[in-house]
Amino acid sequence: MIRKIQAEDRPIYLKMAKNFYSSDAVQHNVPERYFVYTFDELMRSDDYAVGFILEYKNNAAGYALLAKTFSQEAGGMVLWIDELYVLPEYRGHGLAHEFFAYLKNNLQDNVKRIRLEVEDKNKKAISLYKKIGFDDLPYLQMIVDIGYR
Repeated sequence: MIRKIQAEDRPIYLKMAKNFYSSDAVQHNVPERYFVYTFDELMRSDDYAVGFILEYKNNAAGYALLAKTFSQEAGGMVLWIDELYVLPEYRGHGLAHEFFAYLKNNLQDNVKRIRLEVEDKNKKAISLYKKIGFDDLPYLQMIVDIGYR
């Protein structure tokens, strides 16, 4: 089951976010206070970010974070799947497929693109994403971190 994250999910979300950023699915760890900032934003509104809990047999089995942006190139809103994490013991149970089906069936009419990023060494995730229709984006992404002041 996929459901919107709620205030009572704070402890499990913080634990899973820490696990995600300790895994090889990301390039580097981030300060734990960032998880708190994100959770607080998820509780504040859906303006910029939306969070979901993935459940398996009534247990929190993972989470997803979506960020919202607008793209002229896409012709409308873009949902950026910022994070999709399934606890190791729940992998292989179809939760990622269920999440993407949930997204497809619950998209707002103005969403024109779904975007994500994946570590190139995460071959299982890449295979899954390609199977459900994602394709490589031929852009080099660049960033500059400003950080919290």
